[in-house]
Amino acid sequence: MFQIGPSLREARTRRGLSPGDVHKAIRIRERYLSALEEERWEQLPGDAYIKGFLRTYAEFLGLDGQLYVDEYNHRFSRPDEGPAVPETLRRSSRRGGSGRMLRAAAALVVVAALAAGIAAWRHGGAQPNPTLPGAAAAAAPRHRTKPPARPKPAPAKPKPTSTVIRAATDDSWLSVRIGGPTGREIYRGILVRGGQLRFGLARPIWVRMGRPEALEITIGGSQVASLPQTPANLLLTRDGARAA
Repeated sequence: MFQIGPSLREARTRRGLSPGDVHKAIRIRERYLSALEEERWEQLPGDAYIKGFLRTYAEFLGLDGQLYVDEYNHRFSRPDEGPAVPETLRRSSRRGGSGRMLRAAAALVVVAALAAGIAAWRHGGAQPNPTLPGAAAAAAPRHRTKPPARPKPAPAKPKPTSTVIRAATDDSWLSVRIGGPTGREIYRGILVRGGQLRFGLARPIWVRMGRPEALEITIGGSQVASLPQTPANLLLTRDGARAA
């Protein structure tokens, strides 16, 4: 057994601390610190606070906080008192007749309330049963959300229907056949500078060019790029031009 309060005061003074210094560090009021050091337990809020203050104060001073709490419990702690029974209940427990009268009065009140409710129902008509929020949600019709409409694809660009061969920079010899090199020849001759020929592309057009570098060939208004620099053959279709 040891003295709780004096040992706390001794540890504080040994460290050169004032009650104000301790208050700033652990936020326990100075008057409570003094009460702890002088063991004036009645000036503290209660057992729970006393034990908390003791543990915090002791550990701040480098002491064993649990040891101080155990010492306080052994010497000073008071057992918790049960809740006091109100005087009115103690009197009623002695006189059972009064309790029975109170219960009878309560029953009469309940009967009167039921009778008033039935009368109100008869005069006012049946009231609709309240619907619970969950039931209302279940009874409500479910509306299916339509999936967003898919954007319609852009209409396909129509394919060109004709090609134009023009002698842009000089004269050029040409042979033009339908379908391929063995197809029916529909033109043979020299296309003079500035002249042009137009052919439909319902079927591919095969062209033998003597001077491709002098020509300008378009398919549906789009110019065929990079014509050869020497005599060559081209197959012109609605999808474009390729060497043949």
